[in-house]
Amino acid sequence: MSAFIESVRGNLRLRGYSLATEKTYLLWIRRFIHFCDYEHPESVDLKKIEEYLTYLASEWNVSVNTQKVVLNSLVYLFEKHLKRKVGNLGFRLASKQRQLPIVLAKREIQLILDQLVDRNRLIIELLYGSGLRVEECLSLRIQDVDIDRACLVAKNGKGRKDRQTLLALSSVTRLEAQLQKALVVHEKDALQGISAAISPTLQKKYPNAHRLSAWAFLFPSSKHCAHPLTGEICRYHLHPSVVRKFLRGASLSAGITTKRVTCHTFRHSFATHMLAAGSDIRTVQELLGHNDVKTTQIYTHVLGRHYSGAASPLDDLR
Repeated sequence: MSAFIESVRGNLRLRGYSLATEKTYLLWIRRFIHFCDYEHPESVDLKKIEEYLTYLASEWNVSVNTQKVVLNSLVYLFEKHLKRKVGNLGFRLASKQRQLPIVLAKREIQLILDQLVDRNRLIIELLYGSGLRVEECLSLRIQDVDIDRACLVAKNGKGRKDRQTLLALSSVTRLEAQLQKALVVHEKDALQGISAAISPTLQKKYPNAHRLSAWAFLFPSSKHCAHPLTGEICRYHLHPSVVRKFLRGASLSAGITTKRVTCHTFRHSFATHMLAAGSDIRTVQELLGHNDVKTTQIYTHVLGRHYSGAASPLDDLR
């Protein structure tokens, strides 16, 4: 079966799927094969898909979003890779309710920022000030930063989409300093014939990209590594675990113990505070890169008294 998994992996790469998507799809495909007692997907009864999705909802209590990811993985496997039509599935949707996002007050965000300096502070400022996902932030290259126009370009985000978002003017000084540090790292690597990691597709399209500073990561990792696709020695960007580690320490030092603070919390706070300040929901949707405005509307449920000028009737009592 390993040869089959490798064929699926090759097909995913041929179609240009991201490494994160590849990893997720292969994980759920392996689990589905295990669920089917290792029967080959070419001969397995398609009703097994419905049984597996219902099993995940009833036995594993997975969320609706996880169930959709599994469905996408299996639809890819059968329809795109094996050319077997899945058709309509009558599985039971997961009933686990989606939780409202955790949002920090501006005062709490400032307390966390006060615990950080230089590069680490800049990363959190970009997560909050630009509404970036942590992978989008760490994947920024020098060419994605436009200080004159006060904007950033988040490339190959969720759904393989590029989008433009805001750049806070208060972050410019720290950003310029980080740009210079990234250029120094790039120049040292260039002397050794080492470049920033770039996909084989882009390498063919831009054969001299490894020599250009525009392709250098804004937040380069401290060590070189082997490219996951080509095996060549290169420099990647910081790993998200680095951010999670220093953020955990900063949150504790700031005395924020009643809320679970993650990297994504700052993206939630960005959207909520933008709406509370009167920004149009369509604008926030575009800045976040949401396909559907319904996804953005969840932040209206955590606005409290700022939404539509609403206030508790208790405040009117004397």
